[in-house]
Amino acid sequence: MTDFDVIILGGGLAGLTAALHLSKVQKRVLVIEKNPYPNHKVCGEYVSNEVRPYLESLGVGLDAAGVVPIKRMRLTTVRGNEIVTKLPLGGFGISRYSFDYLLYEHTLAKGTIFQFDTALECTLKNGTFHVKTTSMKSYSSKMVIGAYGKRSNFDKQMQRPFMNQQSPWLGVKEHYEYDEFPDDLVALHAFPGGYGGLSKIENGQINFCYLATYDSFKKHKDVAQYNRENVAKNPFLNEFLNKAKPVFEKPLSIAQISFASKKPVEEHMLMCGDSAGLIHPLCGNGMAMAIMGARLAALTTLDYLNGKMGQADFETKYQNLWKHEFQERLAMGRRIQSLLMRPWLAELGMNTIARSETLLQGIIRRTHGKPILV
Repeated sequence: MTDFDVIILGGGLAGLTAALHLSKVQKRVLVIEKNPYPNHKVCGEYVSNEVRPYLESLGVGLDAAGVVPIKRMRLTTVRGNEIVTKLPLGGFGISRYSFDYLLYEHTLAKGTIFQFDTALECTLKNGTFHVKTTSMKSYSSKMVIGAYGKRSNFDKQMQRPFMNQQSPWLGVKEHYEYDEFPDDLVALHAFPGGYGGLSKIENGQINFCYLATYDSFKKHKDVAQYNRENVAKNPFLNEFLNKAKPVFEKPLSIAQISFASKKPVEEHMLMCGDSAGLIHPLCGNGMAMAIMGARLAALTTLDYLNGKMGQADFETKYQNLWKHEFQERLAMGRRIQSLLMRPWLAELGMNTIARSETLLQGIIRRTHGKPILV
């Protein structure tokens, strides 16, 4: 007999959601996560309402957590041209600090076991997965879900192609106090070499998270100088940075962010969240995609655990489900980012979109899904 039905490598949004779903139906689940909760993460902290019915079906009370309803989106170019539109589904703002901890508490209450450690090795032998950690502990399970984030030693061990590609992107995040920012707005602002998002979170603070190229960043000695001399070239961000008060002692940052294609199954392990594919942040939907991907992984895993299909069939099913749900969104995200990072094309595109509310709504819908009916 195995120690667990499922071992989940990584306890971010995807890992926690999959664990909660599986534990809710009495499966034995172990989550191996490096850092105890709660903690801040580099993330946009806006979530599309497409996942609200699903989360509520798992018993997660979002309104009680103080999430901020978001109904509108503002998009601006480097020159300050802007479009403001209603979001078809709307969404909500909540920090990863609070959101992850909320899911952790619910998952823990359902019986999930947490090991705050780092998985070192994962092998499959005679139908059983064996996982070893850096603290030299060993665990076995019938299934493993990889939800460890953007990049890991496992990616290197599995020789995933994106690990051999130099990524030109880094991410920076900071929380600010700024009373003038509207509660119901998520704003996406382009600046030379990058773009960033602003939205309000549960404690009234504003999350500012941006993506920048190394080429644009390396000319500056630190984040503060980069913000002053580059990010602030967008007039909206210039006003925000001049008026808003930073909350963190120093900004959070993450390097080597890759948007390369990834396989949703690697060495019989289901990949979930950023481990399976990272959508460009300007689509504003990474958190919802992580949650939706976790649902697909949990449902497919249950089919396997309950004997409805064998290993090969359920791996094929998951790959097909994942591609059907996310492949078009990821492709659209790449196209939008390519447009936004070319200033003259961005201005032309903005002028075109500004004349057609229908066109803009269509673009938003192609980067978001429909509400999950449960």
